[in-house]
Amino acid sequence: MRVEDVVYMGCEQSPVTTCYLSIILPEKFQHILRLMNTNIDGRRKVMFAMTAIKGVGRRYSNIVLKKADIDQTKRAGELTEEEVEKIVTIMSNPRQYKIPDWFLNRQKDIKDGKYSQVMSNYLETKLREDLERMKKIRAHRGLRHYWGLRVRGQHTKTTGRRGRTVGVSKKK
Repeated sequence: MRVEDVVYMGCEQSPVTTCYLSIILPEKFQHILRLMNTNIDGRRKVMFAMTAIKGVGRRYSNIVLKKADIDQTKRAGELTEEEVEKIVTIMSNPRQYKIPDWFLNRQKDIKDGKYSQVMSNYLETKLREDLERMKKIRAHRGLRHYWGLRVRGQHTKTTGRRGRTVGVSKKK
């Protein structure tokens, strides 16, 4: 077995694929990388490691890496300080780097009408604000959330029941 063939299991998304991580690590390899208030596994490939940030998927991380001109097969721990800064600036200002509006996860915001990519803690805040707004204006979705029922039109006659089970007594 060669040094390059040491298999590190569990570093990609699917359990079927295995990835190779050489025993000899680069000099400035970071095992845990801090990016957008999130800890990122440095052993994973950059594109998949960035998906640990809430609000960032594979497609968004892919386009950010292309705009930053960074190799996607590179490990996250091998990134230099300049590359990390470039990734952060592109992720925080996607429209300045010509990422199309339809690609962003917050389009035509209710309050300011802007298009943006909402990530990490700010995403949770925005979702909570949206729910509170729907409850306040007494929209159908807001009421369903308030009552603790299914929101997206699912049937609720038999499924999604909570509380004690009530049996039926048999007639004699």
